[in-house]
Amino acid sequence: MDKRDNVVSDQHDHCYYEVVKPGSVAEWLMMRARRQIYEDFKKIMRPEACTTILDVGVSDVVQGGDNIIERLYPYPSQITAVGLGEGGEFRESFPAIKYSQIASGARLPYGDGEFAISTANAVLEHVGSTDGQKYFVLELMRVAKEVFISIPNRYFPVEHHTAMPFAGWNDATFRLACRALGKEYWADPQNLILMSASRLKRIVPQSGKWEIGFTGIRFGPFSSNIYAYTSMRRV
Repeated sequence: MDKRDNVVSDQHDHCYYEVVKPGSVAEWLMMRARRQIYEDFKKIMRPEACTTILDVGVSDVVQGGDNIIERLYPYPSQITAVGLGEGGEFRESFPAIKYSQIASGARLPYGDGEFAISTANAVLEHVGSTDGQKYFVLELMRVAKEVFISIPNRYFPVEHHTAMPFAGWNDATFRLACRALGKEYWADPQNLILMSASRLKRIVPQSGKWEIGFTGIRFGPFSSNIYAYTSMRRV
């Protein structure tokens, strides 16, 4: 496994959790949003005790509201998780869950339709390019019969990764604010592509039947998160 993936994973988590500190308002908002995402995941996907789940892009920093499916799902042995890091802290925190390290942008190491559900929360915006995002979604579709993706909404009043108010609404303003406030890491599209419902619609395959809606902290089109769902059973 490329050691650069470990560096990217560690740097990403470090930058994110500089904002989402334990006990902070940012952590409270994240936990509230992700719990609602989990509830919508259950409502839409309706997993059962025998349902196999692949969670792509889990965090190796275990605190607060991260890895929400692993924290709350009642059948952990049915979950397989993958991430860029070595997964030491993840394995220790969730010993019943199978974990594998993957390379950024690589084909997922699983067969076609191997899982009932594949999911990725707050991952798609970090893939690094439009082509990379499209390939990522296709891989989620390849390995599972149903897919549930959730992403932060750039139009939520507070940008998720930086806690800057209203800065995410415009790319140029966001990059300028990041550089001015010492948050240059997030100004690079290789690390963060701000997402909206319209952009998500352009990323998912047009040949499929996708349901796209709002989740997390509900505030209409300014809700904290957006989800996309599809089932290959109905395509």
